Amino acid sequence: MELFSIGEEKFVETNGVKLHTVIIGEGEPLILLHGFPDFWFGWKNVILGLKKDYKLIIPDMRGYNLSDKPKGVDNYKMELLVEDIKGLIETLNLGSAFLAGHDWGGVVAWAFAEKYPKLVRKLAILNAPHMKIFQERLRSDKKQQKASFYIFEFLKPNGEKFLFKDDFKWLKFAVKFEDFSAFDKKQYLSAWAQPGAILGGVNYYRANVSFSDWTGKITVPTLVIHGMKDIAVLSSVLDGLPDYVVDLKIVRAEKSSHWVMHDEPELIISSFKEFF
Repeated sequence: MELFSIGEEKFVETNGVKLHTVIIGEGEPLILLHGFPDFWFGWKNVILGLKKDYKLIIPDMRGYNLSDKPKGVDNYKMELLVEDIKGLIETLNLGSAFLAGHDWGGVVAWAFAEKYPKLVRKLAILNAPHMKIFQERLRSDKKQQKASFYIFEFLKPNGEKFLFKDDFKWLKFAVKFEDFSAFDKKQYLSAWAQPGAILGGVNYYRANVSFSDWTGKITVPTLVIHGMKDIAVLSSVLDGLPDYVVDLKIVRAEKSSHWVMHDEPELIISSFKEFF
């Protein structure tokens, strides 16, 4: 497959862990951060459209696929996840980079841009809630509470067990597995089967219940693309963003689900090229 015949794969040592990282393309650096229950490969359709214009740095986040999976919930706190990305930038001598994130990758990108704005040239967020707004929605919005039922399950002891049932049935539903090619299905099943990978992803939820220590203020230019048919992260999370983001552009992808880069990759590619 073309995707695997270009670029390189390496294990980048950062912040006490090794992150399996795919580096593809030439140009200004653009870091792509995946979410749950994804891994680097989830960006593949976007990669193919951007590799001629950017040097793409696509890690498996800690706890996922081939990256290190430290034990214990505390090893997945946002402060550590942010430092992972800082170390990635430093180890690869990028200086600064464009940064994009989907789902939990987007949440980490929000936090990173708050803490290290000088390292972020511009920020792009795909179907990832700003956590100050999301916390309020979880407290007050019954529709979002219902949509986030799985989060409350994850917070229970052994709450991740249902993810393993019936050959990852829930995970397959979550990522729209039926739409994948046979090759793509094989990649996802392999990633989920890595020892500790499912628990690593769930620990993001368990370790980051409160964001009271963060201001949520974002000063770098920010593009938010949101699939409006998302049944997990409702579009109401877009409300109030201007209160936190100084320089904001919002693109509403009316036809897309939570997996906007799968549903409308051309929209992501063109939007990134225009914005970055």
